[in-house]
Amino acid sequence: MIARYRQVATHVCGTTNVYADLGYRAPESMRVRAELVSRIADLLAEKGMMEPEAANLLSIPEPKLYKMLRGQFRSVSLHKLTKCLTQLGQEARTIVRPKSDKTLV
Repeated sequence: MIARYRQVATHVCGTTNVYADLGYRAPESMRVRAELVSRIADLLAEKGMMEPEAANLLSIPEPKLYKMLRGQFRSVSLHKLTKCLTQLGQEARTIVRPKSDKTLV
């Protein structure tokens, strides 16, 4: 006789920030960087730019751009990401306003 085991699925509902859920330091900064890198990747794809051309335009060494576009962007400053967006014809603004849930971090 084959024993049957009943698996009970367990899960935890996360927040809207996977970096916070995973326990990263500065999760909000990581989330913002991820969004900016995603937009940069979309713009490069829309323009049909290959990485060597993009690296030259964005003034980023090609290996660093390669890593950045594949999720290794912790070492890239928000300033540099904003500058990349500007180089790609975007207007980047920083907006500061109170959080909607009124909690302090």
